[in-house]
Amino acid sequence: MNQIFLYDGTFLSLIQLIDYFITHHIRPFQIKNEQYQPTLFDEVIHLELNYSSEFYRIFIEKIGTYCFHKVFYVFLSEEENKELILYYFLLNAYKNPNIILKLRNLKCVSEVLRISFYVAHESHKMKGFLRFKELKSKVLYAEVSPTNNVLCLITEHFQKRLKNEFWIIKDFQRDIYALYDKQQVSYVRGDEFILEETDFSAEEAKIENLWKLFYQTTGIKERKNDRCRMNFMPKKYWQFITEVRDEL
Repeated sequence: MNQIFLYDGTFLSLIQLIDYFITHHIRPFQIKNEQYQPTLFDEVIHLELNYSSEFYRIFIEKIGTYCFHKVFYVFLSEEENKELILYYFLLNAYKNPNIILKLRNLKCVSEVLRISFYVAHESHKMKGFLRFKELKSKVLYAEVSPTNNVLCLITEHFQKRLKNEFWIIKDFQRDIYALYDKQQVSYVRGDEFILEETDFSAEEAKIENLWKLFYQTTGIKERKNDRCRMNFMPKKYWQFITEVRDEL
């Protein structure tokens, strides 16, 4: 039987489980979140772990803040077996906290660096590609559909950039809304929240047309290079970008 250890899908639950494995010298066969559908040959194990409120602080002290960010970015990815990758990475990080990211000969380290870079790179792109629209209530609304679960990284950016506005960002792929009320961000699933107002303000169409005109006017037709443009702005983002979505 294959032992499959489950966690509740949250970052805290995962790192607590991995910390338990390391401190108790347990080598897991597989780690999956609760949405995993077990097969006939799986033995599903769900450990109830009760850690103190100081766990985050102690955990960060063990591996360092920079390394902690790398681990969190890997968690946000859609990489298959990311849980096991993090287990082996943290197993080595606990032993070599000061030099772990330099040990690129270790597969787990190279994988963490590769995945975390990909997540950070996509998050950076989304911050530039995201387009807000103004609803009649003056609330700003935007939709995104990232490959990785980077909504929290996007909202952190706009919480500083648009701190005096009410706004909503929807992760279309995961059906999750980020709601900002000028003080804090709340995350709700689509089955828990209904956006009743979907009509845009009278000024929105004018702003969109002006932006499209600006985009077309500043472009040099003779130097248009679609292949180059798609390298910087892949087509998977176009459906939510005002100036190019009509080209799909």
